[in-house]
Amino acid sequence: MNSLIGGVVATVRNAAPVPYSGQRGGGGVLSALMGHRTQTAQLEAMGSVSTLFAVVSAIAEPTAAVCWYMERVSPNRRVFGPSEPARRPLLVHPALDLWNRPNDFYSRHDFVETATQHLKLVGETDWVIVTDPRAPTLPLELWPVRPDRMIPVPHPTDFLAGWIYASPTGERIPLDVAQVIQVKSPNPMDPYRGMGPVQALLADLDSVRFSAEWNRRFFLNDATPGGIIEMQDNLGDTEFERLKTRWYDQHRGVGNAHRVAFLERATWKDRQFTQRDMQFMELRNLSRDIIREAFRVHKAILGQSDDVNRANADAADYQLAKWNVSPILSRYQGALNTRLLPMYGETGQNAFCFESPVAEDEAAENAELTAKTSAYKTLVDAGVDPDDAALTVGLPPMRRAAAGAPVQEAIPA
Repeated sequence: MNSLIGGVVATVRNAAPVPYSGQRGGGGVLSALMGHRTQTAQLEAMGSVSTLFAVVSAIAEPTAAVCWYMERVSPNRRVFGPSEPARRPLLVHPALDLWNRPNDFYSRHDFVETATQHLKLVGETDWVIVTDPRAPTLPLELWPVRPDRMIPVPHPTDFLAGWIYASPTGERIPLDVAQVIQVKSPNPMDPYRGMGPVQALLADLDSVRFSAEWNRRFFLNDATPGGIIEMQDNLGDTEFERLKTRWYDQHRGVGNAHRVAFLERATWKDRQFTQRDMQFMELRNLSRDIIREAFRVHKAILGQSDDVNRANADAADYQLAKWNVSPILSRYQGALNTRLLPMYGETGQNAFCFESPVAEDEAAENAELTAKTSAYKTLVDAGVDPDDAALTVGLPPMRRAAAGAPVQEAIPA
């Protein structure tokens, strides 16, 4: 009896602590198919709104330019030797080679810039891993794919059963969980998808796009004076078509704008709205500010220099690196260390690292060093072992000179 109950419990046991899927067998696929249209619109918005293009490019390009390397990590500071640091550079590793050249057509810069565009526009980026069928756990290539083509397949007990790639030809290609690395900004309403600033900006982006289109059509199609032509008598089809043709020929287009109109047996009623009435300039400026606010980007980054000096320009660069570039790099670092490296049999002894994009603050560094050395001296004067004192305050191990002897050179960290 006990074994029967145990078998039933094992059957219904959730690998995830709670159900994330509403239906058995991946019932979330239909909603994912419906939602990908919104993601497509978000990706297309970059090519139709200039401010969005500038903001995303200003974030993606410096993110792609950051240098990466790997380190061998020791959980114990003295494993590598009594005077060696706990981390040291790892110059050769197949995972680093793959990251530097993801495939034959993408450099690391191209790959990271593409992934960052997806991440900022849609809130997620998906990487497909290509392996050799003879060694399915060994990555050979990495490819960034459009997130609107990636459909998660929820599982009623294991959270995620896999992915479906919707190809441009309409073909549905199934992918295993291990074949896809997803990096995302969490979506509070959907654990399978990400959320980016563009989702919160769709209405404002539409306003910008529509106002730009209105301005374009104003010059292409303007038949000023704009209004309604009222006829005293009903016109036949021939007379109506002749009047319409004459009107378009004389008044439509930029070259004919604002010409005086002459009408036979008709009354003109003015009903036009000027561009000043529509306040398109104020609308576009407001929308530009809203877009920058959503991405946390200073206007100096976009080349707006009406009230920018060197101090706040440097502050804008610092904010871009700290609030945008660095968090994105940290997400990529986590994905590489927790998803890619384990495929090489890593057990945590190696790690991907990146050079910090945040500019160093020399004054702050000097103040920090002064505080550390003061704390070090206090600990040593109190009788703490000098090596332990250095480890506690974050200083590298240092050689100490014997009494009366010249001071030896310190070992670099």
